[in-house]
Amino acid sequence: MPARVRVEDRECPLSTAMSYIGEWWTVLILHDCFDGYTRFDQFEENIGLSSSMLTARLRTLVDHGILARRVYQERPVRHEYVLTDFGRSLRPVLVAMAAWRNAQLEPGERAMILIDSATGREVEPAVIDPATGLEVSDPRFLFTAGPAAGDQMRARYGPETTPARP
Repeated sequence: MPARVRVEDRECPLSTAMSYIGEWWTVLILHDCFDGYTRFDQFEENIGLSSSMLTARLRTLVDHGILARRVYQERPVRHEYVLTDFGRSLRPVLVAMAAWRNAQLEPGERAMILIDSATGREVEPAVIDPATGLEVSDPRFLFTAGPAAGDQMRARYGPETTPARP
């Protein structure tokens, strides 16, 4: 994370997530990974990022445990970058981002859609609370301080700052 961050941001899961994947190029690399690309030259060709910048982004993803670097050729040594379990867990995030944008477009204006491969039907993903069946965008769902929250986080999300539920 950047050196100049608020104390509360150091423990905020949104801030932490953005420090891992918040750069434009990183999201594009992950998008390529989910499409099956694993090799440096594939990323370079698809994204158009300079090799030095791509190297730095891939290193960051490996350092954060999102990608694993492994040898696929011995002579000369060549590496590929594959999603880890932690990295694969980001797929719903990217799917939600694409769905959020597509929801703002008419169906005929969508350049990329999510489909059910068994039926070909377009899918409109939603993040649902399994206990209630409600979308988590419902205003009844609020952030609050968790068990590991420090003073700053508790001041922002403690019981006295959480609005009363209707």
